[in-house]
Amino acid sequence: MVQSVERQQRCLLCLDCMLTSMQPFGIHVPPLYMVARGGQQHGQRQLSKSYSTPNMSPAAERLRYILSEDDDMPTPTLFTEMDTLQREGDELEWKESARWVKFEEKVEEGGERWSKPHVSTLSLHSLFELRTCLQTGTVLLDLDGYSLPQIVDDIIERQIEEGMISPDLREKISFVLLRKHRHQTKKPIHRSLADIGKSSSSTSESPNLDAEASNVLVGEVDFLNKPFVAFVRLAQATTLGGLTEVPVPTRFLFILLGPQGKAKSYNEIGRAIATLMVDDLFSDVAYKARDREDLIAGIDEFLDEVIVLPPGEWDPKIRIEPPKKVPSADKRKSVFSLNELGQMNGTAGGGGGLHPNQLCRLLLCNRFCGGLYLDIKRKLPWFPSDFYEGFHIQSISAVLFIYLGCITNAITFGGLLGDATDNYQGVMESFLGTALAGSVFCFFGGQPLIILSSTGPILIFEKLLFEFSKNNSIDYMELRLWIGMHSCLQCFILVATDASYIIKYMTRFTEEGFSSLISFIFISDAIKKMVGAFKYYPINTDFKPDYVTTYKCECLAPDPSDKLMCVCSLYQQLYLRMPSTLMSYDLMLSKKECVKYGGSLVGKSCKYVPDLALMSFILFFGTYSMTVSLKKFKFSRYFPTKLRKLISDFSIFMSIMTFVGLDMLMGLKTPKLIVPTEFKPTRPDRGWLVMPFGKNPWWVYLASFVPALLVTILIFMDQQISAVIVNRKENKLKKGCGYHLDLFWVGVLMATCSFLGLPWYVAATVISIAHIESLKMESESSAPGEQPQFLGVREQRMTGILVFVLTGVSIFLAPVLKFIPMPVLYGVFLYMGVASLSGIQFWDRIKLYMMPSKHQPDFTYLRHVPLRRVHLFTLIQITCLAVLWVLKSTFLAIIFPVMILGLMVVRKMLDMVFSQHDLAWLDDLLPEKEKKKKDDDKKKGKEKEKEKKKPKPDDSEEED
Repeated sequence: MVQSVERQQRCLLCLDCMLTSMQPFGIHVPPLYMVARGGQQHGQRQLSKSYSTPNMSPAAERLRYILSEDDDMPTPTLFTEMDTLQREGDELEWKESARWVKFEEKVEEGGERWSKPHVSTLSLHSLFELRTCLQTGTVLLDLDGYSLPQIVDDIIERQIEEGMISPDLREKISFVLLRKHRHQTKKPIHRSLADIGKSSSSTSESPNLDAEASNVLVGEVDFLNKPFVAFVRLAQATTLGGLTEVPVPTRFLFILLGPQGKAKSYNEIGRAIATLMVDDLFSDVAYKARDREDLIAGIDEFLDEVIVLPPGEWDPKIRIEPPKKVPSADKRKSVFSLNELGQMNGTAGGGGGLHPNQLCRLLLCNRFCGGLYLDIKRKLPWFPSDFYEGFHIQSISAVLFIYLGCITNAITFGGLLGDATDNYQGVMESFLGTALAGSVFCFFGGQPLIILSSTGPILIFEKLLFEFSKNNSIDYMELRLWIGMHSCLQCFILVATDASYIIKYMTRFTEEGFSSLISFIFISDAIKKMVGAFKYYPINTDFKPDYVTTYKCECLAPDPSDKLMCVCSLYQQLYLRMPSTLMSYDLMLSKKECVKYGGSLVGKSCKYVPDLALMSFILFFGTYSMTVSLKKFKFSRYFPTKLRKLISDFSIFMSIMTFVGLDMLMGLKTPKLIVPTEFKPTRPDRGWLVMPFGKNPWWVYLASFVPALLVTILIFMDQQISAVIVNRKENKLKKGCGYHLDLFWVGVLMATCSFLGLPWYVAATVISIAHIESLKMESESSAPGEQPQFLGVREQRMTGILVFVLTGVSIFLAPVLKFIPMPVLYGVFLYMGVASLSGIQFWDRIKLYMMPSKHQPDFTYLRHVPLRRVHLFTLIQITCLAVLWVLKSTFLAIIFPVMILGLMVVRKMLDMVFSQHDLAWLDDLLPEKEKKKKDDDKKKGKEKEKEKKKPKPDDSEEED
């Protein structure tokens, strides 16, 4: 016991020595540290008295009332400039040494330029010294100032009145403070500062009201024996001549003049106050402070949150790059809001208020069409903005990108449908159906960012349905019409009963499995099509240059005894000799003519087209790689920000145009996009309208209800899972969703397309994700060094409508579209598939298998879940994905939607394998589990309240 007391005394003595060592500059230790020095019963009483509110320091208690005051005017953006006193010969001048908008930029003396913006690294000692400066110096708040000489006179007068300096120093101090200022002008900052100011204050009309300056003046002189310190806040921001490098009015002044020999210490204190002034929280305190103690409380709160880097583990010479994403100050400020009293960590959403995506919460309404009514009520106020917000240059790039994806998809599925249905549905029907269904859905749907398209399961269903009709002598188009009408009716029943509520049980596990599968299908299809080009146009690996004369392709006549012999060679001109009874002349035949006249092609070179396979690969991979490179160009260091963003937005269009131009320049006959040129059904014996009666027995009209049920499940799962992925919170959508409204319009379009004999359409996951990616918005203005911040998605209806209108008129654009090589569009497909995998946690976890632990990224879930459990969760997802892939690749693809429901069952079973803690980080909790967790938290809260209400025993009783 004696040893422990002695050890405690030694610790207190060490702390006492540390605090005492800070006294040379006159540091006043905060009360919190004085409590640690006391260590006695008096200190303990002082500590309990200071913290009047549980878990809140006196500084935080004071700031809560400062920052919660109602103020309609937002705090302006602060530009801080620090000037140091320099001697040039016998002359004194103030020279700009650093500046801050959000990050610090220093003047590189040797290079005579500004440094790169970097995070300010301050010494803890300088912050304590700054605190002392504000405690002992002059603080003038809301000073009426109109010129720098008048402000300097007021500061000196106040210090003389308070006995801080003698009157005989008035002239000397005034002379020094009014010396001229020399600025570093190699890199102007006025334009970016004005832009930042405008973005932070939308209520102001004048740029001067958007941004204000705080000036820091530090230096050493030979006529002072103690520091001269002043902090000034002007009542109105005033332009003070050449004090600031940019024409921004000054609101704050910090002056520090001191005896010689401590220039480094003065410079660090200046950097400390400059860094504080651009801190979002402290700048609010500086604007709203009522007295000196409020400013000191702001410093104490900054000290409470500041992080110290150990000197032995960090090199102070290293400049820390600005983070890609700056944490929001709203969460810090919400702690001091009176509305957040009792919620010191803010709300679950991160600082109060409902997250916009909470507008997408699915509620089980106990009334007919209740969900549909709520969707319409939610989306109707946004309807006008859905159109005028689409008029932006970014929308043009999105339209061009998605349009090319849609027409490629329409041609691909149209061709496959034509083969599967004996041309009852072909490319023309695919174009017309895509245009009709897509434009109607984007105009009236609940989530217009979703792109409708044909899908693989629908194609397989159509093929099986056509074979069944053909084998049983049933009219295919009439049967298909009744299936479409039954499916439409079933969709309406699902909408009326709020069946979309089941989507709440689709967690990240199901979403990522589905979206990854569709992405892999896009990638594999693009690669398969490219490999097919190599099979159709094979590379001649047996070619030998020395035997070039032996490579030929001859056209032989059908009758060997006939004198007619056609020889077509790639290397020589061979001619057709006609019978002697005719006029003798020479004629060269092509391959097509040879086959036309009944000849046969013989030779090694007949199927060889030089360079075509290699050129197709160049177009394919070149389009993909150039698109990826240009998409990342906005993070490049070259060219202005707006130009980089423009190049990034139009990356796909530029890549397509580049390789279309290359293809035209080379002149090779690569496979081109084939678009219908006439507006008529693909099959001549069918019209544009399918009649519901007359060709099939009456029982077919009723029995079609059964296959329609399978189609409805397929449509429901495809549509709603795609909608969940589009509406995920990472996209920051603000206009809410419309699951019931979307399904309603998909049902309407099912019936419409069935009557017109057009394909059925549902949400296309990959193209919809690509649509989202092409419309993402980032902040246009930022502080030097600050990365643009993701603001959300440009939610509107114009891009989707224009895409599908262009798809409809594509039959009239055939003369232009025929120049686009198919390998280029395969490259676009590959990019869509790869891009849709980015940001998927499942894909990131797969890559962890190949990374040693020390090289793994600092993912949040790795901090909370053991790596072996992460790998097990990923392995289960991979297994499920493999099963889905096998089913998707066989005739069993028709039951694919049922297997998606199976994923939800697997996710339910994971509750028995993983803890709720692990699932909360790796996935989402199921609704009933989340509800149970909230109930448990409420019970715990009630138990704590009961314990608090229990009477506590008196101290006297404890002593007894």
